[in-house]
Amino acid sequence: MKRFLLLFILGCCPVAGGTAVAQSRGAELRFAETNHDFGDVPQKGGEQTCDFAFTNGGDVPLVITRVVTSCSCIRASYPRRPVAPGGSGTIRIVYEPIKSAPGAFNKVIQIYSNALSKRDVITVQGNSLEGDAPQKIETDGTKVKIR
Repeated sequence: MKRFLLLFILGCCPVAGGTAVAQSRGAELRFAETNHDFGDVPQKGGEQTCDFAFTNGGDVPLVITRVVTSCSCIRASYPRRPVAPGGSGTIRIVYEPIKSAPGAFNKVIQIYSNALSKRDVITVQGNSLEGDAPQKIETDGTKVKIR
């Protein structure tokens, strides 16, 4: 009986000791670029858009839970469905200059997700100019000087 018990215990040890548990790294939100410069934007010139491309560099699906902007002049749209490991997506930012004061701007967009970092930040910047958008003038190839 003692011999049977000893063989049973020794037989179980390699199984318990040899069990390897594969650990998941989790989702990882990777942006190609984290900043966009709109340059000079006429305040009455209409909406400006830019896209921030990202990939899921992790080994579990990435779920973006919410996107928070620092100003009501910024709107964001993002994928509502999980992004598979190795998959990619886009966060579209729309800047409405009519809703902000003239002058230089630097806006922060916070992305909350199930990624290891939990919160990632992207920014947009530019200079909102007072007035209308410049008018386009078509010419027949002659030089035109506007004062």
